[in-house]
Amino acid sequence: MNTLPVVLDLHAEEASFLAVLRDYALRAPHYDLDDLGKLEDRIDAHLDGLRIAGPAGLETVLAQLGPHTVGELFAGVVLAFETHHTDGLSQLSEHVRNAVETERGYLMALGWLDWEWVAPWIDRMLASPKPLFRRLGLAACGMHRRDPGAALLAELSQADPGVLARAARTAGELRRHDLMPTLRSHRLHQDAATRFWVNWATAQLGDEYALEPLRPFAEQPGAFQYRALCVLLAWQHREHSVAWIHQLLQNPAQRRIGIQAIGLLGDPVGVPWLIQQMSDPLYARVAGEAFSLMTGADLALLNLELQQLPDFDAGPNDNAEAPNVVMDPDENLPWPDPQSISRWWQAHGGEFQAGVGYIVGLPQSESGFKQALAHGLQRQRIAAACGIARLRPTDVLLPISAPVRRQKKWLG
Repeated sequence: MNTLPVVLDLHAEEASFLAVLRDYALRAPHYDLDDLGKLEDRIDAHLDGLRIAGPAGLETVLAQLGPHTVGELFAGVVLAFETHHTDGLSQLSEHVRNAVETERGYLMALGWLDWEWVAPWIDRMLASPKPLFRRLGLAACGMHRRDPGAALLAELSQADPGVLARAARTAGELRRHDLMPTLRSHRLHQDAATRFWVNWATAQLGDEYALEPLRPFAEQPGAFQYRALCVLLAWQHREHSVAWIHQLLQNPAQRRIGIQAIGLLGDPVGVPWLIQQMSDPLYARVAGEAFSLMTGADLALLNLELQQLPDFDAGPNDNAEAPNVVMDPDENLPWPDPQSISRWWQAHGGEFQAGVGYIVGLPQSESGFKQALAHGLQRQRIAAACGIARLRPTDVLLPISAPVRRQKKWLG
């Protein structure tokens, strides 16, 4: 009995599943750089199983493609690029054109691959008449922090909102200050995603006028909320941030984002209020996360978690007719013990100075941000990357979604 097809199917399924898991982990509150590295090793091990099989490995992945197979597209693109398999790339490109939900998998693969595999295809992608492939080419340049040159200005003149949004994002990632006037001309773009990325990009270039258009994104749940919040708290003047947070907390519907904002601001004067929120099951875990972001206290390591968890379910259940179908945003956060944390703060609060911003227990400075980038959890690292971007206004942004092997080179 030939067991090779079964083994290859398993490698393809596992590589695909783990790739999607990694995509989630990049924004998750409980993964650090070491956790990501271990996950990436598992992905690479299954990709190796497919690589060793030669063409049969790629054929196995291609056979698993479907309208929602993001992870399978990731695996297929990685294998096809690494082997210069033009027929396979043609099939994958045709698939992503017809199954737009799988575009994320193509993006994930372009970010995963080393630049040497991607570079030979960039000019062709940027010259494509199809907006999809120009978006992908711009994304690859941005993720690898490689400047596409004049093509970036050309794409900022495009009418297609998807291309324009990706061009703006890439300009911000590369800190292309020369493109500020062109970016500003799109500040009020009617497409929400384009409007976000244009203002996000000019904020990364030091444009204070971009902060006001970003606030609505931070104030409303959505894909851009936490990213907008981090940029605002990194670039706004402190007094503006304090006033804005106070305004957020007046609205009960915005209490959660207000809690996150207090953590990002990092001023220890907010700690007593955060501890109060830990008694409310709806906000306890995000308040604990904000406390840890500011103080560096590991709730599990310091035994600051609740021993008996509350009877609380913020996520959907098995009832298809239940009104609550939104996933619990704090599912992977620990439950803080307010009493234990209050005692810890009484013992250690004197180590923190009111009016100073802290991240993972250190002042918000280049060295503090570096420590968070090296040892923090992913959401802490996102905040640290925003902070260090403000202190290094001409450097390309740190690619905290890149494979760990590349991140470690960037971090030195």
